[in-house]
Amino acid sequence: MRQYLKRYAQNFDYPLFFTVLLLSLFGLIMIYSSSMMVAIAQKKQAPDYFYQKQVINLMVAFLGFIVAAFFPYKHYANKNIMLLLTVVLAVLFTWLKLFGHGADEVGSQSWIAIPGLGNFQPSEYAKLFIILYFAAAFYRKAQKYTFEKLQPTEIFYPIFLWILVVAGVAFETDLGAVIILCGIAVSVVASSGIPFKTFWKFFGVLGAFGTAILGILWIFKGELLTGNRKGRILSYLNPFEYEDGSGHQVVNSYYAIGGGGLEGRGLGQSIQKLGYLPEPQTDFIMAIIMEELGIWGVLIVLCGLGFIVYKGFSIALRTKDPLARMIAAGIASWIGWQSFINLGGVTGLIPLTGVTLPFISYGGTSIIILSLAMGILINVSMFEKVERKKTES
Repeated sequence: MRQYLKRYAQNFDYPLFFTVLLLSLFGLIMIYSSSMMVAIAQKKQAPDYFYQKQVINLMVAFLGFIVAAFFPYKHYANKNIMLLLTVVLAVLFTWLKLFGHGADEVGSQSWIAIPGLGNFQPSEYAKLFIILYFAAAFYRKAQKYTFEKLQPTEIFYPIFLWILVVAGVAFETDLGAVIILCGIAVSVVASSGIPFKTFWKFFGVLGAFGTAILGILWIFKGELLTGNRKGRILSYLNPFEYEDGSGHQVVNSYYAIGGGGLEGRGLGQSIQKLGYLPEPQTDFIMAIIMEELGIWGVLIVLCGLGFIVYKGFSIALRTKDPLARMIAAGIASWIGWQSFINLGGVTGLIPLTGVTLPFISYGGTSIIILSLAMGILINVSMFEKVERKKTES
């Protein structure tokens, strides 16, 4: 054990760890700044209500990070562990279907209440689960066959499980998470070493089933593109025409961005957080960062998130272990896709889908699951360094 800890300390990915730590602490500061008015006016609580809750979330997240960082990633290919993770997912989605709650105006049902712990969002767990499950499934296939002989029919179960997960998340209806789950699946499979022709067959199967899921939602869950969600599409095309309705968030996000300019108004000096921009501590926290800290705040976030994505793909490219490669690529693509969707919605580049900004936005489920993912990535990085040193020596 002592030798393992010594080797771990020598090969620990300190740049990645400190980047995640600094982003999380920066996010904590901005949560306090952006949420004071919401805490007072809506929650009837002290100004630091969300800040205190996020501090607890970060403590739990750190414990999860430590466990994941010390747990050898190769164990995720074990059938018993994957069965356990699958059972947990099934329990969460069943619980969500029976007792879940969410935003009634969009027909969502995304949260479950865990007594004594607060709300939990199963779709966040599903993102990490899909990475580990796909990586383990393709890794086991690679042990039995060469990928050159692998056919889409031989990976029926991963595809089938992915369909169930995406359908479950779509029916919540968390369309942002659906897009991320699709991006994750494609990234993991693309990094597996599967032949190009087989990959495109697999990609075509995913696309066909994804289209079918949207069609089923259209038929049986008509609110998918009516009411608030239809309004988001229309307001994306011309937000100022719908400023008093569905375009309200985007327009006030523009005001925040424009009001901040290059240097920002100063920390704590945002105007849009004073009741103009709904829930500024979650999906639109980047707008508050832009308004208060200007270009410098934007650079802190973009450089930090960009470095994490770079490190993930860099580890994936260096390692010779297909399991490590798929896990690292999956986590990197997850951070990249989620950051793009959040920032695209805030700036009006894409329609709003309601996803948090990784490590920055308020949210217990998000920071805890992301911390688990970062622990796993650091564990992969450590073993990659160890193997590389053995090869060089």
